[in-house]
Amino acid sequence: MSASRRSTLADLGEDRVVSALTRRLVLGEDVRVGAGDDCAVIGRARDARWQLLKTDVVVEGVHFLPTDDPRRIGWKALCRALSDIAAMGGVPAHALITLAAPPSTAFDRLQGIYTGLRKAARKFGVSIVGGETSRSPGPLFLNIALTGWVERTRCTLRSGGKAGDVLYVTGRLGGSRAGKHLDFTPRLAEARWLVMHFRPSAMMDLSDGLAADLPRLATASRCGHQIVPEFLPRTAGCTIEQALSDGEDFELLFTLAPRDAVQLERAWKKAFPRLPLTRIGELIQQSAISNQQSPPRGYDHFAKR
Repeated sequence: MSASRRSTLADLGEDRVVSALTRRLVLGEDVRVGAGDDCAVIGRARDARWQLLKTDVVVEGVHFLPTDDPRRIGWKALCRALSDIAAMGGVPAHALITLAAPPSTAFDRLQGIYTGLRKAARKFGVSIVGGETSRSPGPLFLNIALTGWVERTRCTLRSGGKAGDVLYVTGRLGGSRAGKHLDFTPRLAEARWLVMHFRPSAMMDLSDGLAADLPRLATASRCGHQIVPEFLPRTAGCTIEQALSDGEDFELLFTLAPRDAVQLERAWKKAFPRLPLTRIGELIQQSAISNQQSPPRGYDHFAKR
């Protein structure tokens, strides 16, 4: 089914909606990477540093509940965008906050959200430099516009993987529905260490679940993928299916040349002894056979429920 005026978002699904809307966007000569990766990348071809741009929204009833601690909502809102900066190997810089809420919203709830925003900003070196507030008929939502930077030689995209590259994930997967999605730590330090010491060939953060995000990385790299589900590092109490499809893990998924795998695993244990790093599979040649492995579907904002 092609995207048309008669198709609904549920008919198309999130990936096809985004692809159709962004296919003909106008891009200037300074755009190194536009829509389709974790961040946009701006700069001249030979600049030592490139600018990273990211926007992310959290919506009441979709990303958080009215009963959630507002401080955790603020923390999550900024850290979601920070996780995308990490996925490019970058360093965050400045944020703009847009908040829209019904007039009946208790003011102390907004104060709590900003307490969480300030906590995340202090911890990860972000300056909150302004934004916008607006009335909403409901629900409350919060949008983050974030800038960052990355050295040209260390900028890591989803599209650099090659057949034979090893697939890794950080941390443990699954459990977001039990509340983990409000308290995660974006892997900025780990990603910077990776790009400075090992140069992963492709990288992204896991926001919609491994089952949704791994195919995106593999497709961007023009590869197939093969994983061993039993190898997946799981949050305590989670099944393999939950580790694949719960979403909002905000861990790093990356690929590395196999010749560097053993050295990486040894060095990681010394650098980050409390954070697991797990080899879960590999990229393979794209073919009908390589695409037969179809794990459970991850989160899709527009999927029929």
